[in-house]
Amino acid sequence: MKLQTERLLLKEINENHVEDILRIRSNEIINQFVHRNLPKNNYDALEFILTIKKRTENNQTFYWGISLKDQPGLIGTICLWNFSEDRTVAEVGYELLPEYHRKGIMSEALAAIVNFSFNDLHLQEILAITDKLNENSKLLLLKHHFQLEEGRKDEGFPDNLVFSLKNSSI
Repeated sequence: MKLQTERLLLKEINENHVEDILRIRSNEIINQFVHRNLPKNNYDALEFILTIKKRTENNQTFYWGISLKDQPGLIGTICLWNFSEDRTVAEVGYELLPEYHRKGIMSEALAAIVNFSFNDLHLQEILAITDKLNENSKLLLLKHHFQLEEGRKDEGFPDNLVFSLKNSSI
């Protein structure tokens, strides 16, 4: 499923994006706030892409590559995953190459995903979990009216903060 914004294409990730995914998911700046196994080569990136494709086919996740409309390469990703059993709540995750930070790109992508989540999927709530030191992510979430859930914990990750955005039309 493809989504468009003024400047961006949010598109399905496929085997043609191996090098882009490797560049994004192995970036040291992005990964200072993310707890995951880093891809070391194209094979690891391809394995990740195939996993995402399978999870998308099984309706476990929605996963988009972010590209500028005038450039084919991916500069980031954004996803909805970790759906509640009744499919009324999902978690949003995102990452963007550092050279594209502070240009409103992730803000534009997040707005599209929030719109899709509430208007097409009819979610009641979107969660976002970010490291307490990730100032850019916290500012992005607050700009989009996510609320810090003071008492909520990300089990096993004490340095993470949980934010939520409720669907105001419900």
